[in-house]
Amino acid sequence: MIEKLFVFTKAQVSSFFGGIVDYCIMILCTELLGIHYTISIGIGGIIGAIVNFSLNKKWTFQSKDSVYKHSSTKQLTRFALVVANSIALKAAGTYCFTTFCGIKYGISRIITDLIVSVLFNYMLQRHWVFKKIHS
Repeated sequence: MIEKLFVFTKAQVSSFFGGIVDYCIMILCTELLGIHYTISIGIGGIIGAIVNFSLNKKWTFQSKDSVYKHSSTKQLTRFALVVANSIALKAAGTYCFTTFCGIKYGISRIITDLIVSVLFNYMLQRHWVFKKIHS
């Protein structure tokens, strides 16, 4: 139980750092380059995903004693699928909160990120992308 909580906490820290990069790129693209925020979410999402994958691979889910069911290539492929769907969920959620609830896109994005990060990203990364042979 403690180990699962520790891994969950590390995953959230990793996600936070990737998310900060992602969010800053989104703001930069939208505010300085004039790109629509839904497109900026995709651009930031890709760059943030690189940070997040690197941290998850080396720090969150990796330990000396663990053996993973899938190769690094397969992990990266699965991670890319999760990220593509995560970006779509974030863009759609942000758009819905902004359009239908009248919340500014920056705040809508934070709300959406919290939901997607815990309910979608963490679960799929732990149980599908970085699945251990013996969990």
